[in-house]
Amino acid sequence: MKLSQYAKEQGISYRTALRWFRAGTIKGYQAPSGTIIVTTDEKADRPGQKVAIYARVSSTEKQSHLESQAERLVAYCTAKGYQVVKVVKEIGSGVNDSRPKFLALLEDQSISLMVVEHKDRGTRFGFRYIETLLKAAGREIEVVNQAENGTEDLLADLISIISSFCARLYGQRRAKRKTAKIVAELEKGDDDATG
Repeated sequence: MKLSQYAKEQGISYRTALRWFRAGTIKGYQAPSGTIIVTTDEKADRPGQKVAIYARVSSTEKQSHLESQAERLVAYCTAKGYQVVKVVKEIGSGVNDSRPKFLALLEDQSISLMVVEHKDRGTRFGFRYIETLLKAAGREIEVVNQAENGTEDLLADLISIISSFCARLYGQRRAKRKTAKIVAELEKGDDDATG
């Protein structure tokens, strides 16, 4: 398709599309007449494909990283010829399985492809489970950069894991005391009823 048509479909200006073409971000060629023809990826040509971008950072101090991460993903999808219908940004630990925006994205059956920058942006653990379940539903998750992420996020996640386990241990102790109290009350009730 022509670069102008491509820019219109992607919701970007022709000038931006031309800059990306010259930088090699958008794949294509220039015809002898001067017209720039964009060659799109096979996945992008699938009819009805809806693509969502998911960007995540672990804390509010990294809010600026969240915006730049989302921008990089939009540029990647544009270069691949994907029609992005949703950009989801979230702040929360990759260890936390209660991220409402990510869960809503996973539940949204209309999204056929999710794009994340690193595996750990989706989840710190169990990425293959998510990938397999999406594939079974006829959906996909695409990772832009397969390289591992920085140590700062890993340390934040480690602290989150330790905090979670400490809370669980404390909760289990309290639950054991509560169960013991209920059993004692039931036994006392049985003694009162027989006595």
